[in-house]
Amino acid sequence: MKKYDALYIFVGIAKDDALNANLEKALAEVARVGGTILTTESLGKRAFSRPMSKKDSGVYVKVRMELDPSKVSELVDRYRLVEEVFRVQILAVDERREAKIVAERAARAERQAKKEAAAAAVAVEA
Repeated sequence: MKKYDALYIFVGIAKDDALNANLEKALAEVARVGGTILTTESLGKRAFSRPMSKKDSGVYVKVRMELDPSKVSELVDRYRLVEEVFRVQILAVDERREAKIVAERAARAERQAKKEAAAAAVAVEA
């Protein structure tokens, strides 16, 4: 199993209830091919830079999943049949890059904590 990030675009959705129903239907396809959903993040409604298929905007949803690499093309083919999914893009997650980003965030947080501690010590002395 390998980790993937998928970006879904849903169009013609006015309510959150409709978005949740369409998202559940799309995520059911992942389970159908043997994958598991790790995280889901709604990025909100965004306007397209140019109209696509006479649509001006869509709701973007980012999903992280684990899936067998041989099933990715099957999943994309299944989404072509699901009318609720306007577009989908699936990208493999680079584990080394993810680990580097986490390490950089931890180092940045540590530096920030040291700065705050030094500023607090100066404030106490004054």
